Amino acid sequence: TSKLFQDPTLIQKFGEGEFADAFARIECHYFVNKGFFEPEDQLLRNVDRIKSIPGVIVQGRYDVVCPMVSAWELHQAWPEAELIVVPDAGHSMAEPGIRSALIEATDKFLT
Repeated sequence: TSKLFQDPTLIQKFGEGEFADAFARIECHYFVNKGFFEPEDQLLRNVDRIKSIPGVIVQGRYDVVCPMVSAWELHQAWPEAELIVVPDAGHSMAEPGIRSALIEATDKFLT
């Protein structure tokens, strides 16, 4: 699962046929296309192209979908970006800590 703290309602939703089919199609499309990166390390190889763009990397400490090492390697290659590690979160932006960090990061760019 992509969440550190499980939500029984969400678990039930993922078991419903129509939702499960739609979600599976999206996930399969993403993974069959290798996450739309070619090659796999495309972002790290081309980080020079985005170094001048302000950025924030938000990473859940317990994210098993995108492991911490991925965010760390990106931050090492792009030190101009701010790295925020949310200590009590997994991968999902629905988790309170991830959501708050994303909103805070977005708000920084409003002015």
